[in-house]
Amino acid sequence: MFDQTLRGRIIEAAMKLAAERPWKDVTLLDIAEATGVTLVDLKREFSSKSDILAAFTRAVDDEVLRRAPKRESTTSRRDALFEILMTRFDVLAPYKQALRSIAGDWRVPDPAFVCTCLASQHWMLQAAGIETSGLGGRVKVGGLAGLYASVFRTWLADDDPGLARTMAALDRRLRRAERTLSDIEDIKACACRIMDRFACIVRPRRHAETGEETGAGPRPEETSGAGI
Repeated sequence: MFDQTLRGRIIEAAMKLAAERPWKDVTLLDIAEATGVTLVDLKREFSSKSDILAAFTRAVDDEVLRRAPKRESTTSRRDALFEILMTRFDVLAPYKQALRSIAGDWRVPDPAFVCTCLASQHWMLQAAGIETSGLGGRVKVGGLAGLYASVFRTWLADDDPGLARTMAALDRRLRRAERTLSDIEDIKACACRIMDRFACIVRPRRHAETGEETGAGPRPEETSGAGI
């Protein structure tokens, strides 16, 4: 998944070290030495371990998007998202031990890395053909981030090659999210109808206040001398 550029080699070295020891014990100097470069070389590419993890996450996003199955018109959004997220777990599989180490040290996430994770879920939704624009889109992204975090923990503990527990957890959470999303869309549609009705009430009042009622002609005194 990673090329042999310096950035790619650094990420690979970091993940290899994470698989061998607790992530909290891995230093940037360790990663530089494992890559075969100086700390100055590493500094030119990454500012922190969180920065390396963010680059790893973006690389995973790219690989998932490359592997994503084409969505058929008859495929539901839930089924499409299920396929996308299971593809993501397939991409992550070679790094599972490293991710266990990293997750075990996850106390207070770096805010920048949290933004990367949210951007990642935005692309997973897009790959499933689900729109993410506007307030509703932000709700979907945030909801999927929480869903994915929960299922990710299940996946970390699931050593079954068939990932039965992971698939069951993902299916269950997606069904629940589908119902919640349907409720949100119903509320949004209701709010839009209320706003439309409010606009219809307010608009005629504004016309009346400015003398713009439909069909209202000029007063007689206003027409005297009109042809001069």
